[in-house]
Amino acid sequence: MVETAVFTYGLLASFILSAASRNQRMQRPNPPMMTYLGYVLLGMSAAAAVLLGGYAAWQLL
Repeated sequence: MVETAVFTYGLLASFILSAASRNQRMQRPNPPMMTYLGYVLLGMSAAAAVLLGGYAAWQLL
């Protein structure tokens, strides 16, 4: 189950980042849906970092 989630996250992140860099190179604005998905990925990454940091701190105690 985790492997599927990580694979999906990786594909989505790769697509969003490559599309954003392509739009920047072509000097076009990003579509609103792509911006929203980018913020969702940012939030998921931040939440995962906090949760994994908390888990690591809990394991040290």
